[in-house]
Amino acid sequence: MTGRVFIIGLGLIGGSLALCIKSEHQKCTVVGYDQDPEQARLAKMLGIIDMATESIEEEACKADLIVIATPVAAAVKMVHTLSCVPLKKGAIVTDTGSTKQTVSRHGAMLREMGVEFIGGHPMAGSHKSGVTAAKKILFENAYYLLTPEQGTQSAVLEQLKGWLAGTKAKFLTVLPEEHDYMTGVISHFPHLVAASLVHQAAAAEKDSEMVGRLAAGGFRDITRIASGSPEMWKDILVDNRDVMLQLLEGWQSEMNRVAGLLHSSDADSIRNYFDQAKRYRDGLPTSEKGAIPSFYDLFVDVPDYPGVISEITGFLAKENISIVNIRIIETREEVYGVLVISFQTEEDRLCAQECLSRHTDYETSVG
Repeated sequence: MTGRVFIIGLGLIGGSLALCIKSEHQKCTVVGYDQDPEQARLAKMLGIIDMATESIEEEACKADLIVIATPVAAAVKMVHTLSCVPLKKGAIVTDTGSTKQTVSRHGAMLREMGVEFIGGHPMAGSHKSGVTAAKKILFENAYYLLTPEQGTQSAVLEQLKGWLAGTKAKFLTVLPEEHDYMTGVISHFPHLVAASLVHQAAAAEKDSEMVGRLAAGGFRDITRIASGSPEMWKDILVDNRDVMLQLLEGWQSEMNRVAGLLHSSDADSIRNYFDQAKRYRDGLPTSEKGAIPSFYDLFVDVPDYPGVISEITGFLAKENISIVNIRIIETREEVYGVLVISFQTEEDRLCAQECLSRHTDYETSVG
């Protein structure tokens, strides 16, 4: 496809989309804007965009596709800004936010101007942020939800998919309200629960100083999503508050049910409770990306001697296997001396596991 693409917001998502679009549509021009001029400068220097601009209005009116890759609240404001610009007739505007009802409702202003607005949500992320973390493979095999309003012509939707074909994502089309409920269940609410578990541990530490030390192992793993951006999650929860309140009521009911099992000391029912959860969880797809970015961790049981970490990383480096993060945990289910290595993809983790099995006798596991 040829034309002009304008990316507003040059963080991880915006930068990665720019790379995908440039790769798939080499004859198009990709222009970028970010409120932080340094991000725009880096994006241009790294070849992520063809041009950087300091004026949204000046570039928006030339674009065939506009991607708003900003936080939710900023995206709504940007739609209002664009509604005051003489955009090209037939241009397509999309966003990348985690909630869709509000921005889609405001997108009606653009549709009245003869401009198509289709909400979008690429379900992918990374341990890193900023344009320097942008990767062309970020969205590969991830779900990319598109939320056109009723009445949107199928040809326009296909055109947007064409622009985004370089993501190699799996496109799903849902209504904005359906999107917000589904992502509330499997993304927004788990982040809230993780944050509440951290608050509970912090409160418990006032009574026992050992809590913080013990929480360095498995507890840290199951609550790692609580380390997300507070500003971003504030916007998401406020925007999706009706769904969150509904889910909170359901959660409170579920916890009351558990409290009832404990009060009755019904061992069989408690076992069944965990058994049902285990069977559902074990039946979830293991090779597909979901709403929460996956953490491809490899656990390596290592002996305690000087140089063991550099030895392991050396083996991986020789086979050009890139490491995202590395750390040591003292305990994991009473196993001591565990090295945790994080990778960008499942393929990298598998290659690393095979590499270490060839060069060492260390036991490895994936969780």
